[in-house]
Amino acid sequence: MEPVSDILLSWFAREGRDLPWRRTRDPYRIWLSEVILQQTRVAQGLEYYLRFTERFPDIAALAAAPEDEVLKLWQGLGYYSRARNLHAAARQVMSRFGGVFPATYGEVRALPGVGDYTAAAVCSIVYDAPCAVLDGNVYRVLARLFDIGIPIDTTAGKRTFAELAQLQLDTSRPGLYNQAIMDFGALQCTPAQPRCGDCPLAGRCLALAAGTVGVRPVKQGRAKVRDRWFNYLHVTCGGQTLLHRRGGGDIWQGLYEFPLIETDKAADFAELAATAAFRELLGNGRWHLRRSVTMPGHQLSHQLLHAVFHRIECDAMPAFPSVETAALGGYALPRLIDRYLTKYQM
Repeated sequence: MEPVSDILLSWFAREGRDLPWRRTRDPYRIWLSEVILQQTRVAQGLEYYLRFTERFPDIAALAAAPEDEVLKLWQGLGYYSRARNLHAAARQVMSRFGGVFPATYGEVRALPGVGDYTAAAVCSIVYDAPCAVLDGNVYRVLARLFDIGIPIDTTAGKRTFAELAQLQLDTSRPGLYNQAIMDFGALQCTPAQPRCGDCPLAGRCLALAAGTVGVRPVKQGRAKVRDRWFNYLHVTCGGQTLLHRRGGGDIWQGLYEFPLIETDKAADFAELAATAAFRELLGNGRWHLRRSVTMPGHQLSHQLLHAVFHRIECDAMPAFPSVETAALGGYALPRLIDRYLTKYQM
């Protein structure tokens, strides 16, 4: 019987996507693509990859850049810790490895932000290391092919699938095989409406035979979504706009935002204006509320943000960090604020 790996590689030769990071063995560019594509669709990630490689053609250029510039270029991708870790890892490659990307799984895995999947992908594609990858696509293909009901988000499930993925790996062509099975999950064995009718693995797919394709893979459960209410004060005075950098310990670390008052439920402007935080910001100065804008719910991985922007003009500059209004677009902003400015800038 023809090995599964051979079937996948034949399929990949016909159906695999032509992507720029597949035309190189440069570890920097392959690593960059893998970091960008985490929690990002390929169509969106491709645009960012091209922008990053144009601005930072090698790891030295990325390491030398200010963090603010990296975050600004990343704006819109979300999960900004990926960008900060990418930057930190580039600097570590320069300081620890003399600018040469490490060549062993252990060294790659030890870089900031690099997990098992990214290390396996980079090392197999660049160095032909016999490391199987496990991402959402691979979990789905294996769960259906072998009709596995163990939840993939449990310790036992992760161990089971890691062992199975390694057993299926074509160790003579590990990088090519890993790309093949990931593309197979993305294009053929899709989450919804998989192409079972023309699937080259249909004859040996246990889930197809059992009628369980629609319920594979199994997940134990999602974390509860937390609701948060953000009340932004978009304050201008002359040619300045109040803006400061977020600290650590919460979402959007290192990005810039307007003064924020977070409440435990929806609050109207009169309620906000009565808070100590509002009075501390605007004091007894004269100000004028131009408009309040309620944005659609902004979904993060385990948080749903309910945001309202209050556009305020002041006669005197409050004691709060500010930037030139004309330069606002040059700062790395959360996608929520960028969307507000794009649609409602006045």
